[in-house]
Amino acid sequence: MSAAKKTIPPEYEGFLPMTRAEMEARGWEELDVLIITGDAYVDHPSFGAAMIGRVLESEGLRVGIVAQPDWKNIESIQVMGTPRLFVGVTAGNLDSMLSNYTAARHKRKDDVYSEGGIPGKRPNHAGVVYSQMARRAFPGVPVVLGGMEASMRRVAHYDYWEDKLKPSIMADAKADVLVYGMGERAVREITRRLRAGNQDFSEIPGTTLFLGSKATAAMDFSDCILLPSWEELQADKRHLMRLTKVVEAQQTPYSGKRMVQMHGNRAVYQEPPAMPVDGPELDALYEYPFMRLAHPSYKLPVPGFATIKDSIIVSRGCAGGCTFCGLGFHQGKFLSSRSVDSVLKEVRRLANSPTFRGTISDLGGPTANLYAAKNGHVDACKKCHRPSCLWPSICPHFGINEQPGIDLLKGARTQPGVKHVFVQSGIRMDVALRTPEYMKELVQNHVSGHMKVAPEHMHPDVLRRMRKPAADFPAFMEKFFELSEAAGKEQYLVPYFISSFPGCTEKEMGAVEQFLKKEKWNLQQVQDFIPLPMTGSAAMYVTGLDINSELPIPVVKGAGDRERQKRMLRPNADPRPRGIGRDREENLDRVD
Repeated sequence: MSAAKKTIPPEYEGFLPMTRAEMEARGWEELDVLIITGDAYVDHPSFGAAMIGRVLESEGLRVGIVAQPDWKNIESIQVMGTPRLFVGVTAGNLDSMLSNYTAARHKRKDDVYSEGGIPGKRPNHAGVVYSQMARRAFPGVPVVLGGMEASMRRVAHYDYWEDKLKPSIMADAKADVLVYGMGERAVREITRRLRAGNQDFSEIPGTTLFLGSKATAAMDFSDCILLPSWEELQADKRHLMRLTKVVEAQQTPYSGKRMVQMHGNRAVYQEPPAMPVDGPELDALYEYPFMRLAHPSYKLPVPGFATIKDSIIVSRGCAGGCTFCGLGFHQGKFLSSRSVDSVLKEVRRLANSPTFRGTISDLGGPTANLYAAKNGHVDACKKCHRPSCLWPSICPHFGINEQPGIDLLKGARTQPGVKHVFVQSGIRMDVALRTPEYMKELVQNHVSGHMKVAPEHMHPDVLRRMRKPAADFPAFMEKFFELSEAAGKEQYLVPYFISSFPGCTEKEMGAVEQFLKKEKWNLQQVQDFIPLPMTGSAAMYVTGLDINSELPIPVVKGAGDRERQKRMLRPNADPRPRGIGRDREENLDRVD
């Protein structure tokens, strides 16, 4: 028998329930799936917990969300009872250590994914803490760990904030299975098996298991790549470079191999990535009934949502392979794009919402001008293990098609109720220079006055270690100002540069300093380098080896040396608080 329905305030209707009262208003006695997240609950496709929740809801499941529970009180995750199928756990849109600490390892003064920006609402290593809580609170219920933190810590890795190597997150989390990547395909398969009474999570693409000692001893790993073990890493940190490069090379669903990393007598066993969601299936994800609002129980705004509430995601994946970024490990390097019709349908829904004021703040994705670009579409792509399709030069198989992007921009800005459509996501300047008509449309009609670009550095050696092109920024600047002048608009570029990157001393930083002086730029946005878990830059930071040549390079680690490099980028700038839009690592890692 179903529970008698109770009433809740009308503004709560449409959201996934967060309380027993909201469950009972739907006539539910129990949940099928409980999702625990380190972010505030914002029902928007940019928030991973909301997206996975809506995916499961579309499968006919009763899904509830516990957002930012009190990790010192186990009852805080038991408010809706024991779920029937499984508990899903995510630290949130960012790694919890990145959410909690700055590049200087100081506690952040705000948390942009919390109500009111109030810090301290998520624990360090939230994925581990929540998984352990779920294990204690719901004995016998499978725990499924996912999200950005899980993706980037699925094998042994370096934690910058603790300044030490750490084992796979699965060694501490005690979860039954880890889902890495975007997760929709894997979570559907997990659900299908659990509905059938099957708790075997093996052979699911895009997942990682931590096998017990008996299961490890019984497994045949002859078709797997054996990664440097946890013990080998502890004995010699230089193994981190090989580990990182091998995992990155196998980050392909077409030809990636299973990988095994031993932790004592137990194996971390990783399946190849899931195939990217594309075509009508991708369109369908963004047509779920998202409220596009923070849960009405919040009395204060969620700052991270305020920056994207009037934005629309048009694509997934990043083909750049930049060594400082985690997107390639999480979203993957293979691109997928929504159809123009699907995006315009969402534009019309947004334009009809009562809070819309006529401006779409961003029509983009990980890289806005890679919309409709293709890789993975020919046999050569499917056999390729290059981490980047764009470096050291654009691959001849990489399909660039500027017309769909032009159609999308023109179509969006001509919809009823839409006054402005801006592109705030990052763009690839090397691709922009190859698509002159798209660049003209973008610069002359879709810049809000300031356009963010990411040259990252000006020294060729440092750029090689970043996997960034060396000569595109000056050419892009010239074209940008030429097109702006032709349109009669006074527009500005807002460049991002990174200080203290591996291999960058004050000598190399001088190339950026001289460029800024020549252009008379006084930056207000500077990224002090943070080596994110599992990235190539983290491997260079730890080992002191160049990722390309594996020869020794200098690595700046002392606070004084790092501060001097930052000052070279902002010699005359007034000190301003760090926050969203200033710490570029937050923007890089805000993913679905």
